[in-house]
Amino acid sequence: MTALPWSHIDTVLLDMDGTLLDLHFDNFFWLDYLHQCYAQQHSLSVDEAKAHVVPLLNSYTGQLKWYCVEFWTEKLQLPIREMKREQAARIAPREHALEFLHCLQQAGKQVILVTNAHRHSLDIKLERVDLAAGLDAMVSSHDYGYPKEREEFWQHLQQHYPFDPQRTLFIDDSLNVLRSAQRYGIQHLRCIAQPDSHSPHKDCAEFIDGGDFAQLLHGI
Repeated sequence: MTALPWSHIDTVLLDMDGTLLDLHFDNFFWLDYLHQCYAQQHSLSVDEAKAHVVPLLNSYTGQLKWYCVEFWTEKLQLPIREMKREQAARIAPREHALEFLHCLQQAGKQVILVTNAHRHSLDIKLERVDLAAGLDAMVSSHDYGYPKEREEFWQHLQQHYPFDPQRTLFIDDSLNVLRSAQRYGIQHLRCIAQPDSHSPHKDCAEFIDGGDFAQLLHGI
C-alpha cells in the first residue's frame, strides 16, 4: 500500500457504506432480509421472491432511484425505512474509522461525507454511529439529484463545498464511483477492498487498496 502525501491533501471525501461503515448491514438487508420480507408479504417462497426482486434491483443499478428509500417502498410495497430500523443493530463502523475521522479533524483537514444513501438511511445510521462529530459536512447524492457515478454530482459538490481536486483524497468501495471521481480530476483515490467484514477481499482493479484505517493514519 502506497503512503498518502498528507502534506498535499487539504480535503478528504469519504463514502459511508462500505467505507466508514461496515457494508455487512446493507448486504444483509438487500441480499437477504428484503427477500424474506417480500416473500412473506406476497405469500411466496424466498427463492420466488428473489427471482422477482433481484432483476428489478439490478435494472436500476447506478441510478439515483436504486438508493432511494421512497422509490423502493412504493415499487415493492414494503416499509423499507421501518425494515431498516428493525435490523439497525447490525449497523457498525469499520475498524478505526472513528479514530481516523478524529485524526483528520485534529490535522485541520476539510472532511466531508459523500454518500449515495438516501437521507432516511443516513439518519438511521447516524442514530447508531456518531459520524457527525468528525465531519465538516454530510452530503447525500439525493440533495443534488445525481448519484456519485455522474459528473454532475461532483460539480454540485464543488460548488457547495469548494475543494481543489488536485489536493483532495477520496475513499470509496465502489469502482464505478472511484472512476467517476477520477474522471472529474480528483487526484488521490483509495479503494476499500473489504467493505463487508463478513466477506472476503475484492479486487481494487486500477486503484490502490486503502487497507485498514489504522494504516492510513500514518503521517497525517
